[in-house]
Order: sequence, then C-alpha cells, then structure tokens
Amino acid sequence: MPGNPDNIGTRTGTIGGTLTSLLASVHLSDIIQTAILAGVGAAVSYGVSLLMKRLLKKWKK
Repeated sequence: MPGNPDNIGTRTGTIGGTLTSLLASVHLSDIIQTAILAGVGAAVSYGVSLLMKRLLKKWKK
C-alpha cells in the first residue's frame, strides 16, 4: 500500500541511497554539458517551429 507507514522508512532509504549514488557518479562537466545540449535543443526546436509556421502560412495562401 502506498500509504503504509511501515514501508516509508524502506522507501525513503531506497530513494536516498539511489540519489546519493547518482550524485557520486555524475560529474559537474556532465551536468554542464547536458544543460548546454538541452538549451541548444530547445532553441533549435523553437526555430524550426517558427520556420514551419511561416512555411505553412505561405503554402496555405
């Protein structure tokens, strides 16, 4: 059961251990690289959507 108080300690310990092991194995350079790639991906996606909007507007005329 999700609300069972007996499992809260086990669940908290499992989540905490998983997060701690992830933080220990991920380097700052990986986080920076991921943030930069996410920003580039978002910018390209936005640009392509604007381009498609303009092309569809011209095509419908």
